[in-house]
Amino acid sequence: MTSAAGKTVREGSAAKRATILAAARELFLTDGYDRTSVDAVSARAQVSKRTVYDYFGDKQALLLAVVEQAGRSLLGTLRTTLDEELPVGGDLEAGLIGFCTRIATSAFGSSDYVTLSRLQSTAAAHLPDVRDHWIATAPEELIAERLAEFARAGMLAAPDPALAADHFMALTFLLAQEKLGPAASADGAAVREVLRQGVRAFLRAYAPVARS
Repeated sequence: MTSAAGKTVREGSAAKRATILAAARELFLTDGYDRTSVDAVSARAQVSKRTVYDYFGDKQALLLAVVEQAGRSLLGTLRTTLDEELPVGGDLEAGLIGFCTRIATSAFGSSDYVTLSRLQSTAAAHLPDVRDHWIATAPEELIAERLAEFARAGMLAAPDPALAADHFMALTFLLAQEKLGPAASADGAAVREVLRQGVRAFLRAYAPVARS
């Protein structure tokens, strides 16, 4: 297999790979990307420096692997929450509110979200293509797919599901983070009210046209 930098690396032991990723994640968060060396990662993981290079290619590829690991975990949480809170055919408003609340009060407070947010902020210069990466686009794509299903069921007027997903995110998660900051991950009345009002505004904008 090849790394993001195009270097040939080996898959190797899944357990050893996980150990290296865990060590790198901890060091990137506590010491920062620039101050973290491959020597430090190998020492923390109790493997040789050569093993780190064999598994990941270089430090930048290791950073991307840590970000991707956190992103995959969050994406799994998002997919599960969509299926459990927003089944097609259910109460759309209640489902959207339940979905938003659960994501905001659990996923946004998770270690994976903290890792992803902090590394995308502090190590952005070493992740130049992350905006076009699946980490940045997959959440909206999943939401767009579910909104498209509701549109096909006649419960939404969303001819452009991707745009609808952008509007939905802006009216709910992004607005809650803008208004409440770190409190957006707290399980409180304030975040629930922002999300509830955002969902209702979205549904008014995307309500299907009644036929006469």
